[in-house]
Amino acid sequence: MTKRAFPVLMMLALAALPARAQKSKEPRNAPANCPWCHGDKAMMQAAGIVSHGGFEFGSKNTAWADQFLGGRDLYWIESTHFELGLALGPQKVGPDESKAIRAELTELAKVLPEVDPKTRVLEPFMRTHLYAWRLEQTWKRFLELMQVKESDFPDGRSVWLLGQPYWGEGPYVGEKGKFELLVLPTASDQVAFIKEQFGLTIKRTQRWNIIDRESLIVVTNLSENELYTDEQLHGHVVFNVSINLIDAFKHYSYETPCWLREGLGHYMEREVTPRFNTFDSSEGSIGVQVNKENWNAEVRQLITAGKAPRVAELSALRTYAELEMRHHYTCWSMTRFMIETNPKGYACLNAKLHGRKRADGQADAENLTDVLRDAFGECLGMSYAQFDDAWRAWAMTQ
Repeated sequence: MTKRAFPVLMMLALAALPARAQKSKEPRNAPANCPWCHGDKAMMQAAGIVSHGGFEFGSKNTAWADQFLGGRDLYWIESTHFELGLALGPQKVGPDESKAIRAELTELAKVLPEVDPKTRVLEPFMRTHLYAWRLEQTWKRFLELMQVKESDFPDGRSVWLLGQPYWGEGPYVGEKGKFELLVLPTASDQVAFIKEQFGLTIKRTQRWNIIDRESLIVVTNLSENELYTDEQLHGHVVFNVSINLIDAFKHYSYETPCWLREGLGHYMEREVTPRFNTFDSSEGSIGVQVNKENWNAEVRQLITAGKAPRVAELSALRTYAELEMRHHYTCWSMTRFMIETNPKGYACLNAKLHGRKRADGQADAENLTDVLRDAFGECLGMSYAQFDDAWRAWAMTQ
């Protein structure tokens, strides 16, 4: 598969460090200055943290990024399945976020005892640990939705044998490399980074396949995506990472049907928060910019007015440019319908679509529309028309 950009744009920062002296000659983001794990390997291991930097990242590595973005303090963290770079300052915890963040910090305090769940300010090192923890929760949720285990995937060293079920090339749901996230303050920071790394000049959130290392990355920035609060950023990150996860499922050899990707992205983001929503659109397009919270009501209105798209229409969509608001509402609702009423069927559907091989061992992306139609019958026990009827009846009760 040739390297390419996902054609997407997305719609969708304050107090001092804890009272612990920093080493005068070390940069603020040096691992030993982390007030929570102190760069201590045993404590980091207990918290599921591999490192606070010094790993391959993007098409280069963290040392290169530190030098290239020398005007920014990049806080690095590597967890079991993710590598993150966050150029984030301290963040006040807003009243609408406090309950959820307190619950998350309570979990972190179990492995990082100096964490105070009642803190009103998230300082940069805390934010790196928090986002590493959050993405590991996203990983667990994705495995749950796909009804798979980590042991189902190859170790990255074994060779797939022709004729055997194909689960990808490595342990990260089929990819060899960990999933990556870079959060920068401004659009100019992002454009400089992705232009140097990938030859792109996109200001809004970008998802990219790093073929050489078999790793999928999300690069985003706060200003262009209007990510003003931690809650907004959290949801936006989960939306994009979940789409990378489903594309990587059993190896990223071809794309998942557009509406299934977007449906999962919406579903995972709205599990985090329904108050802020991310939408994919094609490059050069402003796309959807609606931010309503109660999507169930919108879906009911579409059904009542006879404007709700059917599965056949959604399956015919090829690019994000074709997605209207009614498509976003419906692909979310249909995804939710499958997950909540037939989770086994939803997992089966994705299993049928991913990891397909031809007789000669090459990736088989042919006739995915027909594969999807057949999978509805095999996995959900319904034709498209029967599914449409069942979904509409369910949606009207929500």
